[in-house]
Amino acid sequence: MKKILLLIIAVAIIIPTLTAQKKQINLEDIWTNYMFYPRSVPGFNFLKDGKHYTRQVRTKDGTAIVKYDITTGDAVDTLFYSSDMKVADENAPDGFDNYEFSANEDKLLLATASEAIYRHSSFAKFYIWDLKEKSLTLVATEKQRLATLNPAGDKVAFVQDNNLFFKDLASGKVTQITKDGENNKVINGATDWVNEEEFGLDRGFYWSPDGNSIAFLRFNESEVKEFSMSYYNNEMYPEIYKFKYPKTGEENAETTAHIYSLKADKVVKVKTPAAEYIPRLKWTQNPNELCVFTMNRYQNNLDLFIADAATGNAKLLMNEKNEYYVDIHDNLTFLKDGKHFVWTSEKDGFNHVYLYNMDGTLKTQLTKGDFDVTNFYGVDEENETVFYQAAKENAMQREVYSVNLNGGNDKKISKEAGTNSAGFSSTFDYFIHTHSSMGKASVYVVRDRKGKEVRMLEDNARFNKGFAKYDLGETEFFTFKNSRNTDLNGFMITPPNFDKSKKYPVFMYVYGGPGSQTVTDSWGGTNYVWFQMLAQKGYIVVSVDNTGTGARGEKFKKVTYQELGKYETQDQIEAAKYLAGLDYVDGGRIGIFGWSYGGYMSSLCLLKGNDVFKAAIAVAPVTNWKWYDSIYTERYMRTPQENKKGYEDNSPINFVNRLDGNYLLVHGLTDDNVHFQNTAEMAAALIKANKQFDTYFYPNRNHGIYGDNARIHLYTKMTNFVLENL
Repeated sequence: MKKILLLIIAVAIIIPTLTAQKKQINLEDIWTNYMFYPRSVPGFNFLKDGKHYTRQVRTKDGTAIVKYDITTGDAVDTLFYSSDMKVADENAPDGFDNYEFSANEDKLLLATASEAIYRHSSFAKFYIWDLKEKSLTLVATEKQRLATLNPAGDKVAFVQDNNLFFKDLASGKVTQITKDGENNKVINGATDWVNEEEFGLDRGFYWSPDGNSIAFLRFNESEVKEFSMSYYNNEMYPEIYKFKYPKTGEENAETTAHIYSLKADKVVKVKTPAAEYIPRLKWTQNPNELCVFTMNRYQNNLDLFIADAATGNAKLLMNEKNEYYVDIHDNLTFLKDGKHFVWTSEKDGFNHVYLYNMDGTLKTQLTKGDFDVTNFYGVDEENETVFYQAAKENAMQREVYSVNLNGGNDKKISKEAGTNSAGFSSTFDYFIHTHSSMGKASVYVVRDRKGKEVRMLEDNARFNKGFAKYDLGETEFFTFKNSRNTDLNGFMITPPNFDKSKKYPVFMYVYGGPGSQTVTDSWGGTNYVWFQMLAQKGYIVVSVDNTGTGARGEKFKKVTYQELGKYETQDQIEAAKYLAGLDYVDGGRIGIFGWSYGGYMSSLCLLKGNDVFKAAIAVAPVTNWKWYDSIYTERYMRTPQENKKGYEDNSPINFVNRLDGNYLLVHGLTDDNVHFQNTAEMAAALIKANKQFDTYFYPNRNHGIYGDNARIHLYTKMTNFVLENL
């Protein structure tokens, strides 16, 4: 008996000692020392033989482009050294930022001195390196945008000063295709802010398959109102930056499609019916046929037209209507047989893959079931196989699948539970399989088309082992039913040494926007590490995917139509009430945090759920939908003129009188996406209502708020706010 007692005492002493040996997470290690970034596998530039790939590799002499065997990982050739540029041209820069091959892989397009414009766009100086001749060609002396080689690799097109040009590499002759480009007025070949941001339309021109034509978009922004931002650079006066930003209900740019013939040196306008948007251009397999997407302002009617390259005359290929809206994607694939194309659509209530005839009639639906196809990887025409990703198991997981072009033999390739994705070689013989799960960093494996492992690229075992040495809380998934009897998914991180007999405060994390997800069985990145740090400090951290989020079909996603924020906020409030009812939760200490749409949500939750939430952090929030852009807002809400009640009932600024908790409002002053106007107006309304709040603003920072210690500065404030107010 005495021995048993001594053993119990010893165990009681040892367990806390072992726990104490576990490491504590701190903000400096997350945001200054970057200790919680697992190893990743840089992007693979697959070569057209399907057996090799290239990577940009740092060497002692600069940067090299190295060719590797995909099956062994062995370097088989070094195609280019950055030092080659100086040898060829003493005025060339020392290195390059990124590269692309020509279609026949005998030339490299090198971007240097890149300068960001918005989220995707940039300026750069471009060079062409001839791999056979070992010669270097400067595209233009001034910085350009979107330089792109034609299929033959003997010409390069680019945008400069809002006009479209092309250069003949053999003669050096530069041809100016358009001449009416003007800043904040007319854009040729590039895209305006709102199309870049909301349609992901990064490029505004496309070479035809034979290189004899260039299709391009023209944006006339003359009637679009300007927005201005101030940059503070220690000068006598701030720098004022102005750009065209169409807010909801206001004028958009007039968008038209055009085709330039190199042989005729002539531009023709594509003759499609007038439309508000042209979100995509894509050449068919026929070099004389261009597919033009046109869409109405409501974004619930999408037409695909086939235009003749010589005349611009167009005929309707396919129409897709939707009760709510049509999501734009890049999944249109014209098959080499010239008779069919592949398309994805939500028309049966879930996102699926379809095979169409080139007369626009449906041939067959390739995927079927109550699940969403979440990524389309392409068509292996030689083996008549389509590869895709889907959430078949449940909305929190992703798997990789293949299906025959006749709709048969649909099978799962990935075996691991969690989140699986794929990047296929050009012949589809191999793919890079990426897999992660909650709290476990990604594993990268080369597999063959059947899913058999060829070789391990990176298992992140060292990172995962090191992360496990920290004092981590348990993470588990859960579901609960909202008041509309719908199951909602969530995850919960409990503090280390969690004791159900105690009461814990809860810190909720939300994004909640249309089609998004925060509750997935995947590595959660640095925010997940921060959440674990808060768990170490005694907080339960929870995230819930509300109504309107993704991977659960069209009905679940689009029920929020014209009432954006209503059901999402209800769900988050009900989630907080559900948590408050748990024996181990202190219902009087529940807070919520979100960024962007999540900041909008956290603001609404604190105001409409003032009896539930004690504190909220809102970073870069929309506070009134009338201040956000036209394409995004009208897709879900229509215009303020048509849907006044929807806007008023779901904008946080209209509920400031309800503030009864602690509110931290944060914004970057040069946020070109969600303008600082949202926070400034919200602050003014709170002051008018005599409501106390905390605010932080970040000069010269955009929507991401990063650079020069901005992240650790922000997360220090947010951590202290949580500790002091929750």
